[in-house]
Amino acid sequence: MAINAQEISALIKQQIENFQPNFDVTEIGVVTYIGDGIARAHGLDNAMSGELLIFENGSYGMAQNLESTDVGIIILGDFTDIREGDTIRRTGKIMEVPVGDALIGRVVDPLGRPVDGLGEIKTDKTRPVETPAPGVMQRKSVSEPLQTGLKAIDALVPIGRGQRELIIGDRQTGKTSIAIDAILNQKGQDMICIYVAIGQKESTVRTQVETLRQYGALDYTIVVTASASQPSPLLFLAPYAGVAMAEEFMYSGKHVLIVYDDLSKQAVAYRELSLLLRRPPGREAFPGDVFYLHSRLLERSAKVSDELGGGSITALPFIETQAGDISAYIATNVISITDGQIFLSDSLFNGGVRPAIDAGSSVSRVGGSAQIKAMKKVAGTLRIDLASYRELEAFTKFGSDLDAATQAKLNRGRRTVEVLKQPVHEPLPVEKQVVILYALTHGFLDSVPVDDILHFQAELFDYFDAHHEDLYEIIRTTKDLPEEAVLDAAITEFINQSSFK
Repeated sequence: MAINAQEISALIKQQIENFQPNFDVTEIGVVTYIGDGIARAHGLDNAMSGELLIFENGSYGMAQNLESTDVGIIILGDFTDIREGDTIRRTGKIMEVPVGDALIGRVVDPLGRPVDGLGEIKTDKTRPVETPAPGVMQRKSVSEPLQTGLKAIDALVPIGRGQRELIIGDRQTGKTSIAIDAILNQKGQDMICIYVAIGQKESTVRTQVETLRQYGALDYTIVVTASASQPSPLLFLAPYAGVAMAEEFMYSGKHVLIVYDDLSKQAVAYRELSLLLRRPPGREAFPGDVFYLHSRLLERSAKVSDELGGGSITALPFIETQAGDISAYIATNVISITDGQIFLSDSLFNGGVRPAIDAGSSVSRVGGSAQIKAMKKVAGTLRIDLASYRELEAFTKFGSDLDAATQAKLNRGRRTVEVLKQPVHEPLPVEKQVVILYALTHGFLDSVPVDDILHFQAELFDYFDAHHEDLYEIIRTTKDLPEEAVLDAAITEFINQSSFK
């Protein structure tokens, strides 16, 4: 049988035309060093910064240091069974986390995996953990109040939607309680809350989750936890994962409150990573880019323009100080990035003033513009009153005779401190706050004994609930005070029928 050359070449041509290359081009490297949650790998020449890499055993890593000879990788998860000489492959993806409504009410780790035992989270949406913050023209100024339900905050250091308000103080001064109360107060306010626990004890996180569940706040809250036993890469990632989940809601026009509890522990985890990756240490052994670590995180909280949906992320970052030193490195860094700080004092806390907010050291740089008119009117002089009271209080220690004006100031100051006290997990709606602060600033409490102030307040609220609901309604709807004569008459009417006459 003769072989026809033309037929053969036609057949080969056909084969070439229909040829589908099916080889997989992946860049594979080799692990050259492993230890303490850090790996180094050789052969990943084209890896990107922040790229997700996968090890032979299925663990994930994230490229951090891109050097001329190798890549420094932080390992996300278990690193005990990774060995030198194992292969590692690029994924071509930047680190991302699942986002969307399916996460609400769940407790997840920084990679978005559920840790609450309630089964998997069904969502197909993801967002990268690192994204650029909205620019100047994509933002709006802060104008809507975010009510925390705490008189001492809403009156003295108000917070607006889209603000970043630092909560700073020593350990055990009630920082977490303030944040949890602020989350509880968002019930019915069309707010989604995200609580990021960084380096907390698992038992503490469990307690907070149970508190949120008990008060029905878990229906609008996501808890992201990286507990103290987790490797430091997860502690470093947790806040970024939290804000990526928040951005999903913000860009769809919703309002989010995010709490970072606390960023001091994140900075320590980042320091550990950096030193293990052999980055040069700076002040207090932190790496040089520790400022950038927090600034690129907190800048992502904003109130975005109407073109982008008009949503907002309000951030409450925490910093733990040592012996009230707010001039420490991380503390001053974060103070300069945020729009104000709420300073919690150890001495006030131990003296029974709870929340232990030191009005003199606390400030809100934008909140005043987000206060409702009624609150502005009643809280206008409070801060000055408190400051002058604290000053005079120091003098009274000398036991000298005081004139009538000073006595009056001291009396008013003591009552102000008493009114601003509030039990934990009992946030107050703004209209009730306005009523009691009005009674205080207009001298209705001057004759009430200091020890009876909170009792007076409880009875006043009950009386108004029963007889003057309309006054509450006026404050709620108009955001302004009712006519002073009407309000004065209602408070006088209550005093006349009460035991405080």
